[in-house]
Amino acid sequence: MVTLCFDFGNTRLKYAVFNGRELQSVEVLDDAEPGTIDRLVQQIQPQKSILSSVINHNKEMERVLAEHSKFHLLTNLTKLPFTAPVTKPETIGADRLALSAGATAFFPGKHNLVIGLGTCITYNFISKYNQFLGGGISPGMEMRLKSLRDYTAKLPLVKADWNFPLMGYDTKTNITSGVILGMAKEIDGIIDAYSERYNNFNVLLTGGDSPYFAQVLKNKIFADPHLIYKGLYAISEYNN
Repeated sequence: MVTLCFDFGNTRLKYAVFNGRELQSVEVLDDAEPGTIDRLVQQIQPQKSILSSVINHNKEMERVLAEHSKFHLLTNLTKLPFTAPVTKPETIGADRLALSAGATAFFPGKHNLVIGLGTCITYNFISKYNQFLGGGISPGMEMRLKSLRDYTAKLPLVKADWNFPLMGYDTKTNITSGVILGMAKEIDGIIDAYSERYNNFNVLLTGGDSPYFAQVLKNKIFADPHLIYKGLYAISEYNN
């Protein structure tokens, strides 16, 4: 049983292919036009498909997927393997729902703090009782780098580089150290704050920027850059 899982974020359009429960590949899409999706479906021939989107995507792609597979659009009406007792489900982003489902499905019976590192940093706490209890949102790495250029007169746009010094020696390394090390300390501080309330929980680090931080955090974490796709797969199974 082949499942095609789409993750449309603010920065990239990506998809993953599952054969049964096994993740086979993750790829980037150039666009989400119906013709592109139709060619992809013809190539992969999925039995099921699911879309998580936080952008205004072309709705025609949903029709294409529905014609060729059991298609599910992730929304606040989706049946989920967890509850959200302290918040309004309709206000939770589709990406955060998918991450929470991934934690619930693949780390069951445990408290999980899922930290998604993408356009934004999202902190998502799911209890061992399968309850999404909330979290936080802050600017991601690219957003911070771009804001330094956009809101100053002379600072340039710097590309992220994990090999940065503690003390920058020029403009580029000052920005890289400030942004990446600053984010690492923020993430560690948030984890420490949760530790004051919950004695035992997993920290799951995921998202496109997670490789930059897995090596510099002081707290123990599980790094899984593909957790969102595992969550989408779990939701697809739960709704079919």
